[in-house]
Amino acid sequence: MAQKQVSDQPSVQELIAKSSNKKQKQLVEKLIPIILFIIASISVLTTIGIVLTLIVETIIFFKDIPVFSFLFGTEWYPFANKEPAFGILPLIAGTLKVTIIAVIVAVPFGIGSAIFLSEYASDTTRRIIKPILEILAGIPTIVYGFFALTFVTPLLQQFIPDLKIFNALSPGIVVGIMILPMIASLSEDAMSSVPNSIREGALAMGSTKLEVALKVVVPAALSGIVASVVLAISRAIGETMIVSLAGGSTPKFDFDVTGSIQTMTAYIVQVSSGDAGYGTTIYYSIYSVGFTLFLFTLVMNLIAHAISKKYREEY
Repeated sequence: MAQKQVSDQPSVQELIAKSSNKKQKQLVEKLIPIILFIIASISVLTTIGIVLTLIVETIIFFKDIPVFSFLFGTEWYPFANKEPAFGILPLIAGTLKVTIIAVIVAVPFGIGSAIFLSEYASDTTRRIIKPILEILAGIPTIVYGFFALTFVTPLLQQFIPDLKIFNALSPGIVVGIMILPMIASLSEDAMSSVPNSIREGALAMGSTKLEVALKVVVPAALSGIVASVVLAISRAIGETMIVSLAGGSTPKFDFDVTGSIQTMTAYIVQVSSGDAGYGTTIYYSIYSVGFTLFLFTLVMNLIAHAISKKYREEY
């Protein structure tokens, strides 16, 4: 009996192995937070580095160009030989034209698609349609640009004879198509998170399915829907290739959508392609335009965060 009890006790080798494995696990547990902290720090430091680069180079630009004339000037002619003009309002106007058109296209179709997927589509239909819809987000933007230039613009010219080959309308529509999956997918996720008990309660009170969707589910998911729209607007503001290919390179401070325009991103592409020498005022102007674009995007993201926080529903 005593011999059996002795045999049941772990050997010295087993105790050493267990102790070694325990030390290894403890070491891994200590290393994992450090590794994750380093990864997070790299992301933060990269962001700080980008922002500092924009700020420093923008300050150099403003040593030659007054801040007031840059912010409120209505002419943008950086390549003029005699008197170059650096008023950013024409670039902002071109960017806003494309963005507003994109929002007009994307918001109703995106939210409509989200309502259908969340409230009307069966599970099979949802599993088929949603991935197909999200494929639009994976198409390279340069393909969208050529699509706008070679297909959408000629099609629109049949209805709008005065439409120029380079215009704001065509890239605005295509940018709207590009950001549509973002609105549809995020809004559908927000609507799907609304508990079914709320839907069943509304139906039990005599509401139709459409009334439940529009008067119950959409208000309940409003924070997610609005956040998706604001994030999509940020994406539209920062779009580059579509507006560069189909929008043109003529900065104008007007409200005409049928003529050539130039957005902030398109100007950065133009200068970055070698039109200006390093260290010139034109070269530093891309940083000032980039910093302005950064402020636009930052404000939109802050608005999205504030709206999500204010109207978030917790169930």
